[in-house]
Amino acid sequence: MLRRNFHAIAIVADSLAALQIPSSQPMIIYANHPSWWDPLLAQFLCRQLFPQRRFFAPIDAKALEQYRVFARLGFYGVQLDSASGSAAFLRTSRAIMAAENSSIWLTPEGRFSDPRDLDQPLAPGLAHLCSKADQGIIVPLALEYPFWDERLPECLLCFGPPLNIAAHRGEDKPAWSARLAHRLRETQRRLAEHVIARDCSPFQLLLRGHGGAGGGYDWMRRMRALLTRRPLPPQHGKHFQ
Repeated sequence: MLRRNFHAIAIVADSLAALQIPSSQPMIIYANHPSWWDPLLAQFLCRQLFPQRRFFAPIDAKALEQYRVFARLGFYGVQLDSASGSAAFLRTSRAIMAAENSSIWLTPEGRFSDPRDLDQPLAPGLAHLCSKADQGIIVPLALEYPFWDERLPECLLCFGPPLNIAAHRGEDKPAWSARLAHRLRETQRRLAEHVIARDCSPFQLLLRGHGGAGGGYDWMRRMRALLTRRPLPPQHGKHFQ
């Protein structure tokens, strides 16, 4: 699905190179929430970048009932509009963090938000989880799905600097909430600069999708190239390496 629906999936290369997480530490990656594609992209990123880790992600319990296949992919239902639902989220998430080679992927904005909207508050669940945990690495992830030169959109990503829970042990939920929001928004700003520049060079390709206009137009271009014995440019402009 990702290959068919995106021109490319690419990540800011130096943000990935700086991401060193010991396998002994549980990992939480939290992202902004611009699109329906975010959960499937998280599943892809976990397999591609952290193949040794098991994937888990909280999802609205009603949505999980509608898309039951997600349960087999590591998603667990939560009801965050109630005290019992919040307690269940913390209990399940802490159990996952206690397991070896675990990873939790979540979007604490709680609803779809424009990637340039930096004022959307984060739901308190993640900050509460961090304030209660003894260890773990927390990593912000910025996502955008811009249209550049091709018929299909790009999927562009950037990791932020990781946070070590142990280094901030004992801090309360408001302190964690402010720190998590600041790190995520700074990561979004950095990715936005690269997206606005429309330059492929800072990015590392993770998945090459489809290029060209598609349909009959591309068929005519291929036939013309064949008849004239000229090479057919598969894309209109930018190429990720």
